[in-house]
Amino acid sequence: MSLIKEIEHRSDNRCELCGNAEHLNTYRVPDIKENHLNSALYACSTCIEQMDDSDKIDVNHWRCLNDSMWSEHDAVKIMAWRMLNRIKADWPQDLLGMMYLEDEILDLAKASGDGEDDENTTVHRDVNGVILETGDSVVLIKDLKVKGSSMVAKQGTAVRNIRLDRDNESYIEGKVDGQQIVIITQYVKKT
Repeated sequence: MSLIKEIEHRSDNRCELCGNAEHLNTYRVPDIKENHLNSALYACSTCIEQMDDSDKIDVNHWRCLNDSMWSEHDAVKIMAWRMLNRIKADWPQDLLGMMYLEDEILDLAKASGDGEDDENTTVHRDVNGVILETGDSVVLIKDLKVKGSSMVAKQGTAVRNIRLDRDNESYIEGKVDGQQIVIITQYVKKT
């Protein structure tokens, strides 16, 4: 049986990470030189896109790792470990604390550089020092004049689904009254 057929069979034609049954492809785990059953998995297009581009990670999509991290297949465990390390939220750290990988599998998982502290990581914090994540909701704590317009964003306005400025920890972006604006983090409180 070919490698692809074996992976399809073992996965029961479902994404081995999230369980989706549509838009499936074989995914070769990066940074693993061997080309065998333990270096590939069956994944949906959503998982593949987010595994290949960390900027597209939807934190809530990966709650599925609570189940798939217990897979008996090395490729699934490796990618679950890597994705849990890429997600910047509290709950993945709890799952990582429970996850067990044999030393050789952990070494393969670490081959991508995930799980290492990045000293250059930009951390966005609200007025109370709470870490902000992409997709969070915040409330303005002060009336803010919007540069380049006559608009004033009022205190108490909720801004949902914020985006973080990757280069400046003081800036976030969000929509206020239908207009996308840049907001300084010292004027917001996470909800």
